[in-house]
Amino acid sequence: MTEPADPPIFALLTEIGIIEHLARNRAERALPEGLRLSHFVVLNHLVRLGDGRSLARIARAVQVERPAMTNTIQKLEARGLVRGAPDPRDGRGKLVFLTEAGRAMRARAVATMESAIAPVPHGLSAPEIEALLAPLRRLRSALDRARDADPDLQP
Repeated sequence: MTEPADPPIFALLTEIGIIEHLARNRAERALPEGLRLSHFVVLNHLVRLGDGRSLARIARAVQVERPAMTNTIQKLEARGLVRGAPDPRDGRGKLVFLTEAGRAMRARAVATMESAIAPVPHGLSAPEIEALLAPLRRLRSALDRARDADPDLQP
């Protein structure tokens, strides 16, 4: 007896999850010495969306608890990749800024990961990959909005 087909959105998210797992493992092996994927995620987030973001906001965006993000930021600060500053709107809060070394490390990590991942997508041309980006970005935006609207999905 064959199982009924999964709903398309579930099948899509399953494929994305499997791709994420495979890509994550490959990326972790390609990162520059001493840089963990959790560190890269923060550097990449700050490059993509701009630095000067609160620690709490970064934690929420990458879906980790604040203590875990505090630990990650402390490790990045110790390496000189980010610097923290008091949040002028919240005396207890902290804003996180990239340093030039942090920007350079993110660029180096992207280059090493790109060279490690580039040979993988046999049969997918650059235009096909570009065509996948728009609908995937819309899906990510929808999931971001759903996360932000649902307090139970907050870390």
